[in-house]
Amino acid sequence: MKIEQLYTNCLAQGAYYIESNGEAAVIDPLREVQQYIDLAASRNAKIKYIFETHFHADFVSGHVTLAQKTGATIVYGPLATPTYDCKIAKDGEEFLIGEIRLKAIHTPGHTMESTCYLAHDSENQPIALFSGDTLFLGDVGRPDLAQKATDMTQEDLAGILFESLRNKIMTLPDSITIYPGHGAGSACGKNMSKETIGNLGEQKQTNYALRSDMTKDEFIKELTDGLMAPPAYFPMNVQMNKNGYDSIDKVLERSKTPLSPTEVKAKLKEKALLLDVRHQNKFSESHVPGSIFIGLDGQFAPWVGSILKDVHQPLILLVDDSRVEEAITRLARVGFDQVIGYLEGGIENWKNAGFECDNVKSISADQLNTMDSGIPIVDVRKDGEYEAEHVENALHFSLDDLEGKIKDLPKDPFMLHCAGGYRSVIAISLLKRAGVHRATDILGGFGAIKQTELPTTNFVCPSTLKN
Repeated sequence: MKIEQLYTNCLAQGAYYIESNGEAAVIDPLREVQQYIDLAASRNAKIKYIFETHFHADFVSGHVTLAQKTGATIVYGPLATPTYDCKIAKDGEEFLIGEIRLKAIHTPGHTMESTCYLAHDSENQPIALFSGDTLFLGDVGRPDLAQKATDMTQEDLAGILFESLRNKIMTLPDSITIYPGHGAGSACGKNMSKETIGNLGEQKQTNYALRSDMTKDEFIKELTDGLMAPPAYFPMNVQMNKNGYDSIDKVLERSKTPLSPTEVKAKLKEKALLLDVRHQNKFSESHVPGSIFIGLDGQFAPWVGSILKDVHQPLILLVDDSRVEEAITRLARVGFDQVIGYLEGGIENWKNAGFECDNVKSISADQLNTMDSGIPIVDVRKDGEYEAEHVENALHFSLDDLEGKIKDLPKDPFMLHCAGGYRSVIAISLLKRAGVHRATDILGGFGAIKQTELPTTNFVCPSTLKN
């Protein structure tokens, strides 16, 4: 028997490969499915089932392509309504993979079709729960992603999730291993652990949502309190997972198109957007005016979804030649399939064509420490980071909300930072695209600032909270 977690840090997502006696199953696969096919082939196993815990919002699953390539059966839980051939499991229905018995447990609440899969060993003892987005380590799934599809409020869904957890999950043996759909960094919850594998007994002791003395009303209040609005691309990913999509092979074939600087310039006039995915230092040194920076070396996919929002936006990439396929693949993971090509020869070719370039002004934290204390400082970290500690008198505009609040930024030149330098360059690229060129990046972000004598505080004044 083999159970393997295949974890993707950029998405904070866990897919699972299960195998016994030459038969295999995959749970919540990524869109690029060759890795699962190769894994099964290396072990002389045949993929029999593809289990989906729900219609994912934060990534496009590989279930449709994997079924086409292997002949495996896609399995969803009750209430799922996909438009392609699949098996809709009944609550409690069991599936055999060699000697492993996998039982579907319908656990609505995160979404109404959400289903966990309980694995039993050859002696029919429960050993592991593949909990999808119903139960995370340290948290449970947010209840606001399926509202439009169900005409329910987030409070309604939270109440349903409370019952699912109490009646379906917490009654299981404490010893079972929990294999969740996500870990820290995912937008599908708000308090997830950095650990990606745990057990139910530990969760009963440490997970706020599993407290035995918690009432339903208390659960609903705690679960819905402080929820940030979900990224705009989430509903589009749900529809792709529900209705099907092009294979990653087709996406790569049409997207790996080299474009000359003249071709890029023409397509930018036709509403294409230039996405620069190089390292932030390269973007800061020289970039195409109006381009947006989101680097491959950071939390790329979640920021693409949050910043670009529309999966139908035509994209041109500025990317190092060796990473073209990687960039296209990682965009496709979150449904951004409309890459129409990449700038051949990169920024140097753009310059050689005689076209204009821009750069990002920057300053070190040590230099900032010697400057006039009256210069405005803008902090673009998340709310919790800012509230924990920030530069005294710094203004707060979370990167998630920055585009909608540009008019509220200081009218004079200002300094801008995040935690380490990745998000600040994203922010400055957005500002420049909007015509705001008065921001200077603080190199190294808050981490570098902490090494200086600049005063910091955790006091948040009411006027700052409004930002």
